[in-house]
Amino acid sequence: MAVLPIRRYPDPALLRPSLPVETIDNNLRTLAADMIETMKDASGIGLAAPQVGVNTRLVVIDRDPEKHDPVILVNPVFIRRSKEKETAEEGCLSFPGLRIKLKRHVGVTCQAQDLEGNVLEVEAEGLLARALQHELDHLDGVVFVARLGPGGRRAVRGELEAMTEAYRLLHTN
Repeated sequence: MAVLPIRRYPDPALLRPSLPVETIDNNLRTLAADMIETMKDASGIGLAAPQVGVNTRLVVIDRDPEKHDPVILVNPVFIRRSKEKETAEEGCLSFPGLRIKLKRHVGVTCQAQDLEGNVLEVEAEGLLARALQHELDHLDGVVFVARLGPGGRRAVRGELEAMTEAYRLLHTN
């Protein structure tokens, strides 16, 4: 297993919709294991393949960070979202240090495949539901700041501009 570099905003890999996984093979299993190691190393609770520069619909989420109970979701989709929503603070490994308040569904059910191709369903509420929504957004090329209203975007403009400038300096030589 390896710790992979996490892409940071405004890396274009974060803004591209991911392609469906066509074949579950050892390369995908290795990627999933590396993503779990990367998530754990970064003290995260979720990681999507685009965050490590891979344009595929793969997500890893730690269902219970205290017990380290990761779930691997291949081609995940929501099949249920609660009507009830709540606002809570979120962070993102691709936006280090940035915390914002977002409204998300309180409960969701996600259907996906595991690494053997079996269909599984994950029912979630609270933090796990929030993490699923956050990570599946990544698969659609949606970063969490895109969910902010105009006032929220204005409030984090300075941080986003600093991240953009740091990215530009790092990637222009």
